[in-house]
Amino acid sequence: MTKTSSCLSILQISDLHILAKPEESLQGVNTAYYFQAVLRQAFAELRDVDLLLLTGDLTQYGSLTGYQFILEVLEAYQIPALCLPGNHDYADFMGQVFSGGLVSCEKQRLFGDWQLICLNSQIPGEDCGIIEAEELQFLEACLQAYPEHHALIAVHHPCFKTQSAWLDTMIIKNSQEMLAVVGKYPQVKAVTCGHIHQEMDMPLNGIRLLGTPSTCFQFKPESMTFALDDAMPGYRHLQLFADGRIETSVSRLPGKLTGLSPDIYDH
Repeated sequence: MTKTSSCLSILQISDLHILAKPEESLQGVNTAYYFQAVLRQAFAELRDVDLLLLTGDLTQYGSLTGYQFILEVLEAYQIPALCLPGNHDYADFMGQVFSGGLVSCEKQRLFGDWQLICLNSQIPGEDCGIIEAEELQFLEACLQAYPEHHALIAVHHPCFKTQSAWLDTMIIKNSQEMLAVVGKYPQVKAVTCGHIHQEMDMPLNGIRLLGTPSTCFQFKPESMTFALDDAMPGYRHLQLFADGRIETSVSRLPGKLTGLSPDIYDH
């Protein structure tokens, strides 16, 4: 899929789970290798990407060296990137490494007829998420300030159930409160998240709720307990049109993921 002159092209990647050393593996998967492989494929398939959007769990253990590695990889593409934290991230190190320039932790950005709002759903030390009162106020202030701009909201944790019982214990605790705010503003067209390591696309009162695959291992859909899938890593491409339309698709590396080690996983 290629960009047309009338749309904003966003490449979303999520759940990189980069470790302190690039040669290390998690669940039998070299996360650094697949992060780079997904980006190579994305830029081979897409033209004129305007923005990279990274929706959390950039590292597995919040290591400073992990963020520095990510920065080095992203800067080579010379495209603006916005990063938001997931439950595995250490926000202080993220802010220190992604401190400006092309790669940042900026929470709001305007693009023509669109507004992108990045929310922090992290609860330090916990797997589930929450949109704190201050963050809800920020969301509402952004939407009130730009009523004529279509809005895309990005967040790490999902605000919807996935039909995977174990994952659904880790959604945003106050999802209904967040969705109540979103529902007041018809300019909101979609909410896109990470965390679930799988593709989802569902409607809710005129808003699209999107889940994005991981750039490393995937979680098995509709599983009662933790289980890995052999689907390959991938990315989501979003095209945002001036009239408020969104066209989006997921692309994956070819084949099936082998060598998985489905040991107990620290979510």
